[in-house]
Amino acid sequence: MTKDAREGRLPVVTLVPNLVTMLGLCFGLTSIRFTFTEQFQLAAGLLILAALVDGLDGLLARRLNAASPFGAELDSLSDFVCFGVAPALLVYNFGLEGLAGMGWLAALFFAICCCLRLARFNVAAKDETSASGKSFTGVPAPAGAMLGIFPVTLWLSGLVDPREAQILIAIWMLAVGGMMIARFNTVSLKAMKVSRDNAVYVLLAAAVIIGMMLTRIWTFHVCATVIYLSLLAWGVFSKRT
Repeated sequence: MTKDAREGRLPVVTLVPNLVTMLGLCFGLTSIRFTFTEQFQLAAGLLILAALVDGLDGLLARRLNAASPFGAELDSLSDFVCFGVAPALLVYNFGLEGLAGMGWLAALFFAICCCLRLARFNVAAKDETSASGKSFTGVPAPAGAMLGIFPVTLWLSGLVDPREAQILIAIWMLAVGGMMIARFNTVSLKAMKVSRDNAVYVLLAAAVIIGMMLTRIWTFHVCATVIYLSLLAWGVFSKRT
């Protein structure tokens, strides 16, 4: 037993993943603040930042050998705020208030589905026989949040203002919530591997994506959402045939 272990101390580096998780949580909470002031561009942008940060804490925990039950629970709670509560409030304030009770029910349904999705993932992660690490059951919470704010980014991109048909926004939120708790497998990007021969092409693609995000982030988000939905549909129907 080391001296630090005997004294109940931990190396500072083991706190880094939890600090990253709390950074993502700050993004989510600040997004809620800007939602209340109807600064939808900042609110949506912070949620995208939270989604980008989300995968970083787990990666750091594995690389630094700092994974812990506390970190896993903190990450799950942060995900519920960032990808359940914040998107629901953003979309409600943006384009569901006009529907009164029905709009609020759609936002509630989305947030509750995210909570159920995270709870199911936590249970599966603790069950070594069910967690293969290669796929998710249902749309992951961060992806669900990015799908959920699609009406907002459609408006921010200048393509269309979905608030002219608020009932469609409510149906969209119900559909995305259903996808998060549905029983179908989606590929985990964290588990995907790239061969050395294709590494250069992947880096070039990443550079193009980063460039688009920095210059036309809202148009990029709209395109990425359409592509993701297409991949989901292809994956589901290809397994049925």
